[in-house]
Amino acid sequence: MIYVFDYETLKIIWWGVVGLLLIGFAVLDGWDLGVGMLLPYVGRSDDERRVVLNSVGPTWEGNQVWFITAGGATFAAWPLVYATAFSGFYIALIVVLFALFLRPVGFDYRSKVPDPRWRGAWDWGIFVAGLVPALVFGVAFGNLLLGVPFHFDGDQRSFYTGSFFGLLNPFALLAGVVSVAMLAMHGGLYLQLRTEGAVQARAIHAARIAGLVFVAAFAAAGFWVATGIEGFQIVAMPPADSAFAPAAKTVERLPAGWLQNYSKHPWTILAPLAAFGGTALALLASARRWSACALALSCVAVSGVLLTAGFALYPFIMPSSSDPKSSLTAWDAVSSHRTLQIMFWAVVIFMPLIIAYTSWVYRVMRGKVTVEHVRRDTHSLY
Repeated sequence: MIYVFDYETLKIIWWGVVGLLLIGFAVLDGWDLGVGMLLPYVGRSDDERRVVLNSVGPTWEGNQVWFITAGGATFAAWPLVYATAFSGFYIALIVVLFALFLRPVGFDYRSKVPDPRWRGAWDWGIFVAGLVPALVFGVAFGNLLLGVPFHFDGDQRSFYTGSFFGLLNPFALLAGVVSVAMLAMHGGLYLQLRTEGAVQARAIHAARIAGLVFVAAFAAAGFWVATGIEGFQIVAMPPADSAFAPAAKTVERLPAGWLQNYSKHPWTILAPLAAFGGTALALLASARRWSACALALSCVAVSGVLLTAGFALYPFIMPSSSDPKSSLTAWDAVSSHRTLQIMFWAVVIFMPLIIAYTSWVYRVMRGKVTVEHVRRDTHSLY
């Protein structure tokens, strides 16, 4: 087989690819989750709630594929991360899975029965399907920055020594608030673009409140990381272009360790600046009724948040708080050189196709969803 890139380069490329997939999920399915969270507030009547649901109706299933693809890429490129995370975070992921079950069922069955109690129950189910995943994903990222209690034994078997309730610590819950507020803002700005009238006005108000909460929580989390959390640093390891077990490296913990990459590579400061600046400009554009501009800037802010966490952690993917040398990194948690090379060509071929058809769908489905629209097409819409 012809290898276009050496092993070390492919390890870095796949860190970027998985990161890109997570950003795609956060941006595209993020506004779906945000819309679900805002449904009980921005939609006061049945018609208004149908407007909200049909604003994401044609696209939410396709957006969710980014999450599935990110999981598949993690399984193929980072098998140790997949195995360790899905065992350690098992209960949390089951909670997310069962919450997400409510979304397709809620969309498909809500309008089947005209009883307000039936429809109201499914509305709250869709709300839960938006809130719970957003909260759990934020909590998960918070725990990654703290370190996850797991280790490998001599046979390279992973053992998780924590508990589900141990994941719900103060810093992780703050990270959960960051995630929920960020996606609520994102969903509100999406609704501003896709709706009009009273629904749009409430969405703008909700986005403004959520944006302010997000900025405050994100700033507090950053201060906490800088002053109250120890980061991780690789002191010694085998050559990066070789295959080696996680325990073959030496890792130490040090105060403000997650800020090292920002000191070594000053350009990475653009990530948190994009998060804060994108949010501020998005809310300003929203107030000026520049809806498309506001949503684009919100996408920048969401991307900035994920990049802020990614740059801080790099090259760590899943740090271990109980046995730092067992921490999983971009250098030692990866598949073989051959596997990464084959998958690289799959990405080169299929990623542009996914982006192209996603763009085409949004172009075809563009425009406002109105109460008159859902009343006229009552049998063909959600």
